[in-house]
Amino acid sequence: MVVSSEEVSMHTITITLSNERLAKLQELAARLHISLEELARASVEELLARPEETCQRAIDYVLKKNAELYRRLA
Repeated sequence: MVVSSEEVSMHTITITLSNERLAKLQELAARLHISLEELARASVEELLARPEETCQRAIDYVLKKNAELYRRLA
C-alpha cells in the first residue's frame, strides 16, 4: 500500500504544564517504557475515541479544574 504525503499530515502542538504535572507524566511514561510524546499521543487518541458525551464531560472537567490557570495565562 502506498500512502501519498498528502494523505498523512502530522502537526506539532505545544502545551504548558506545571512542573508537578510534567513530573507525573514523566513517571508514568517511564513506568510504561514509552516516551512522553507516545504517552500524550496515546492519551489524545483515547480521548478522541470516546463517545461524544464522555468526551464532553472530560473536557468540561478539565476546563473547570484549570479555569484559574487559563485565566492567569490569558
